[in-house]
Amino acid sequence: MTDIYQPSLRFRPSEQRWLLLLGDLLTSFVAVFGAIYTWYRYSLYIYIQELVLKQPEITAARAMERAIRFLDSDGLFLQKVPGWFYLLPLIWLLLMVESYETHTAASWKKTLRAIAVAPIVGLLGYSLLFTFSQDQSLPRIGVGAFLILASISTLIWRAVYIRLYTSSGLMRRVLMVGAGKAGHSLADIYSKLNPPPFLLVGFVDDDARKQGKSYHGFAVLGKSDNLLNIIEDHHVSDLVVAINGEIKGETFQAILDAQEQGVEVIRMPIMYEELTQRVPVEHLESDWVIRSFVDQVRVSGLYELFKRLMDIVGGLIGVLIFVISFPIIAIAIALESGSPIFYTQERLGKGGRSFTILKYRSMFQNAEAEGEVKSTVENDPRITRVGNFLRRTRIDEIPQFLSVLTGEISLVGPRAERSELVAEFQKKIPFYRARLLVKPGLTGWAQINYGYVASVRETIVKLEYDLYYIKHRTIGMDFNIVLRTIGTVLRRTGR
Repeated sequence: MTDIYQPSLRFRPSEQRWLLLLGDLLTSFVAVFGAIYTWYRYSLYIYIQELVLKQPEITAARAMERAIRFLDSDGLFLQKVPGWFYLLPLIWLLLMVESYETHTAASWKKTLRAIAVAPIVGLLGYSLLFTFSQDQSLPRIGVGAFLILASISTLIWRAVYIRLYTSSGLMRRVLMVGAGKAGHSLADIYSKLNPPPFLLVGFVDDDARKQGKSYHGFAVLGKSDNLLNIIEDHHVSDLVVAINGEIKGETFQAILDAQEQGVEVIRMPIMYEELTQRVPVEHLESDWVIRSFVDQVRVSGLYELFKRLMDIVGGLIGVLIFVISFPIIAIAIALESGSPIFYTQERLGKGGRSFTILKYRSMFQNAEAEGEVKSTVENDPRITRVGNFLRRTRIDEIPQFLSVLTGEISLVGPRAERSELVAEFQKKIPFYRARLLVKPGLTGWAQINYGYVASVRETIVKLEYDLYYIKHRTIGMDFNIVLRTIGTVLRRTGR
């Protein structure tokens, strides 16, 4: 066999994100110049109106000629365009930040919601700036035109992207090697994704009892000794190796032969991360964990420096907000449930070191009067009405900016947990203590992607998000998490 099917375009998720960013950047630059032209035409109209009022006898053609000569003389109009106006494409990318996950970008519903929300948030931000700025010449027409044109041009570009993404001729065709627990988990996750990120054609497994059977609607197509023929018959572009434990020599050789002929080979944990942006805790082996969370956990000194600088800047801003808002919040808490205003608790930080967190009290006094440590659950009856608002807007976390400044926690990282809960969970959940490899955070990957946890199963999912962050953390990812947290605060969907 010499001809293995390969799609003409086969982008990995990271490449798809870069494609989305580049497309949005280009369309927003087009929107900038379209907005400048709109602003120019509006200025012409205003100037002509003024001329007609001052000189009623002037003809329309003459008024237009004088207006153009006036605005074009010595680049007068372009001088009115402030330098920051050309940075609007970058601001647009920030407004669209939540739409750069591949599953979100492939969904029409989520894409339309992101494009609808972005100009509204941008308009609100501009309105605040216009209200409090002493410069009353801020270009309302230019900004308004940009937001409208950016929305329209981005919508057109995203429609093209979704059409390409969902085109079966351009999508990867994936075959799963292994129809055991790991393969079933991936197929289950895949079946819940809409639209699907690739086409799953089925399984290959050497167990005679599995031949001809289907799992989650996908059939076992044969054994590994027929792997190359199955790949050719079904135009497979990618193999996912979903085998826990030792792989038979014949199976391993068949996978190598397929790879030599152009088929991409992916391990199950990597595909799991691609689909869920979590680490598959229940399908990991000790050697993989050591490679990922011991050998690869180290980050560059430059990352640590920029992360600390971001913490200091964010901490200073947070402390300023804390000082300004404290009187109002303290009065609201005191009126509903008395004192104390603050709530302190011992938590575990990096390396298992204990520290004290400071938060606004959001529960009734003596919420754990019986001495039993309890996790917060959704609609927890211990939470006050004021506390519910504080939690949903994340305002209850504001005092923790003091700990960010002192370096006990970071802006971004896993949630700091109580030592009693850590001790309990590490008995039940594999690799739970690995989340203590980094500083805890005021916000984090798990916090923005998952809500309350009320069971061990849900705690495992949240741990998978935490370990994904630890493995993949970068300044860009930290910044993305901070921006998405701000969106959570504005939408009041916090926990």
